[in-house]
Amino acid sequence: MNKFRASLYAEYLKIIRSKVLIATAAALSLGPIMGSLFVVVLRSASLTESNSLLQSKAAFTGFSPDWQSFLNLLTQVIGVGGVIVFGFAASWVFGREYSDRTAKDLFVLPVSRSLIVISKFIAVLGWSIFLCIEILLLGIITGFILHLPGWSGRLFFVSLYHFSITSFLVILLCTPVAFIASAGKGYLAPLGFVVLSVVLAQIIGALGYGTYFPWAIPAIYSKIIGTQSILNWQSYLILALTSILGLFGTIYWWKYADQTN
Repeated sequence: MNKFRASLYAEYLKIIRSKVLIATAAALSLGPIMGSLFVVVLRSASLTESNSLLQSKAAFTGFSPDWQSFLNLLTQVIGVGGVIVFGFAASWVFGREYSDRTAKDLFVLPVSRSLIVISKFIAVLGWSIFLCIEILLLGIITGFILHLPGWSGRLFFVSLYHFSITSFLVILLCTPVAFIASAGKGYLAPLGFVVLSVVLAQIIGALGYGTYFPWAIPAIYSKIIGTQSILNWQSYLILALTSILGLFGTIYWWKYADQTN
């Protein structure tokens, strides 16, 4: 247990002492900022006339300057942006060991490789949860500053439920990224995979088959692609199996793959 705590603490220090945590928080913060911009533009007739592009974007997404739309926007940001940002976090946590040439140092430590992998996954989980809380708090504070209408306790808890489920679905998709970062021994392969998965999610979702593509499921649940009603138990099973395969694939790679090169 002491070795596991030491391994977990080491991952915590790596994240806290890097600038990547701030970069990911800033990236996701663009969601509430964009929502605030929509609100300001839609409320002002003069701004609306001079910013037809933003007006068209807001109309396309069905956005309106109220709490319902604003909280839905936060969920949709996690459903799509979270795949990229959380995937980047997983890429960094697992890929940096190879890019910084510290992987071999980890392998000679008197700590099980499985414990090292589990520590890294917990670090990614904690990182992702922190970002979810950060964007939610920023969105709520911004909404009150803008005096958005339509706030109610019921709306908040229903929106919080959907936000939490969407976040959970996105976090589950970090394990395949971790496997690719480990097998690819660096950042480039997993980052390319994350970008490709987001592009494919949009294309496959538009074709009507997003229900069975894991990376499209969080976006569908967040209602940015289609409606939640098209999801079924097979959708969640596919996503869960994808996550499990990524988890055990990463553990297997770290334990048994040739790490001498």
